[in-house]
Amino acid sequence: MKSNRIFISWLRWPLFIRIGLIILFLILLFGQIIYLLEPEQFTSVFEGIWWAVVTISTVGYGDYVPHTPLGQAAGMLLIFIGASFVTAYFATLSAAAFSKQHRYIEGKVAYKGRGHVIIIGWNEKSNRLLRELQLAAPSKTVVLIDESLKEGPLIENVHFIRGHAADDETLKRANITEADTVMVTADQYKSEAEADMLSVLILLSVKGLNPLAYCIVEILTDRFVTNAERAGANKIIGTSQLLSRVMLEHYRVKLQLSKPQSLIELTLDKKVRLISVPSELHGAAYKTCVLYFLDHNTTIIGIQKEEGPMITPPLSYKVLETDQFLAL
Repeated sequence: MKSNRIFISWLRWPLFIRIGLIILFLILLFGQIIYLLEPEQFTSVFEGIWWAVVTISTVGYGDYVPHTPLGQAAGMLLIFIGASFVTAYFATLSAAAFSKQHRYIEGKVAYKGRGHVIIIGWNEKSNRLLRELQLAAPSKTVVLIDESLKEGPLIENVHFIRGHAADDETLKRANITEADTVMVTADQYKSEAEADMLSVLILLSVKGLNPLAYCIVEILTDRFVTNAERAGANKIIGTSQLLSRVMLEHYRVKLQLSKPQSLIELTLDKKVRLISVPSELHGAAYKTCVLYFLDHNTTIIGIQKEEGPMITPPLSYKVLETDQFLAL
């Protein structure tokens, strides 16, 4: 019974450790055997061990060679037995490394760091948020939790965890107890009400495991704002309210810029001036024009075209002679 327990304990060890111990045993054993069989050729046990290492790895330097039939037989036996174990050892290491990498890409490897940011949900907002975080804090590690992705995005300093964000097991794999900040984005595959309910549920799970985590949550509908506050959200982003406000502000800017005035009062309490395009900037890229006016202590926010204003046009946009700059 005792031997059976020992054998079972031995089988529980990782395979590469078991094979490595067998190889070490063979090297020591045959190093001692060859020293006993050919004491004139191998003057110390260490020389025998050196010969065993060179032989078992099939390198064959030739500096130590057995001359007697018994020594040569021991060498052949070591090659037949040892080389197979060495090959199996490196094959096991390669398979383990590949499996580890595959598990990491699939989001099955737990994160062990601390002070990290957790982003829940993968969508275009999360993608842009990750890029902005990399620019703002390049050394900050981000743990992305998502259930829909089969493989995580290959982005630097991003650790992917696949699973449902409301499950404790998933949050623990993301090391939620050591997280600094948690950002919850709305599920794009659900209706607004369902997405908000899921966000509140995730928030409750996060706060239950780490009450000190700073939680920023996206809420789509007004009726779930109170629920998110009760769940412990530190900051609530009302996406629909924010979007409607921004679109309305741009529309107001368009209406006001259409008035024949040289000085316009915007709803953002900013005064916008219309500046004609200098001759040296005709046909230049919008990015070049912005840098040009920055050198003259003027901020450009857009272009007034004949058909209406264009707020923050593409940087590659070519400025026309008939355009005017919107400047603060």
